[in-house]
Amino acid sequence: MSVQKVTVHVESELLKRARAQTGKGVTATIRGGLELVAAGQVYDRLRALRGKVAFTIDPRALRKDRR
Repeated sequence: MSVQKVTVHVESELLKRARAQTGKGVTATIRGGLELVAAGQVYDRLRALRGKVAFTIDPRALRKDRR
């Protein structure tokens, strides 16, 4: 994994709220936010598949072994 150092100007109140939410430091908080943005792209592609994938698995048959 390569690492890139960046300088970011962020409103102090926004960073304060984000850090309070995560309970982590500045770097971890910003990294987590970037990961959420990147994951959003994957989520959008999954949502685009909604209703287009046909499952052949019977949920009742899957639950039989849980009884």
